Amino acid sequence: MRRAQVGLRKILFLFLFVSVGMVALIWTAGNNASHGQATTTAAESLAAWDKIATVVEHPRCLNCHQVDSPLQGDSARLHVPLVVRGDDNMGVTGMRCTNCHSQTGNNPTSGVPGAPGWSLAPLEQNWQGVASGDICRQMLDPARNGNMNAEQLVHHFAEDELVGWGWNPGPGREAIPMPRAELTDHVKTWLAGGGACPQ
Repeated sequence: MRRAQVGLRKILFLFLFVSVGMVALIWTAGNNASHGQATTTAAESLAAWDKIATVVEHPRCLNCHQVDSPLQGDSARLHVPLVVRGDDNMGVTGMRCTNCHSQTGNNPTSGVPGAPGWSLAPLEQNWQGVASGDICRQMLDPARNGNMNAEQLVHHFAEDELVGWGWNPGPGREAIPMPRAELTDHVKTWLAGGGACPQ
């Protein structure tokens, strides 16, 4: 009789333990769903990066993410006249970016592009000859991305005025072939999944 009671207690305890565990799991899943906390997988993050890579490797971005001199046009030809980076990424004395490029927008008469902050990307953000996976890792490294955290990276893609020029590059230049809001969503997915990068 006593053995039967002990066995029954064990069964009841096990049932109670499993029931509490199931309730906790259901509550956690429901709570996460109600707060929009769906889990992003590493595979989804990597797929989002593949979409981002089509933008960062586009001439509108890549032409200025160079070592010492920017490139021009959709064919990424050498900049004419030849200009070099300088100490502040805006050229050297006598050959400043602002000699030709407006900081307010494109010049419709001359066809010269312009935007706020017109300059080469900082040297640590050079993408010249850099593989997609290495660009990805560079973007995640505060020492090489302008000391940006995840929120600031999203803002860079979504709000930065110079980046926004890529969607309004003026006549004779192809705009970035993806809506900016879509790119921003991919950046958020990429970061939410841990910032997965290809090898």
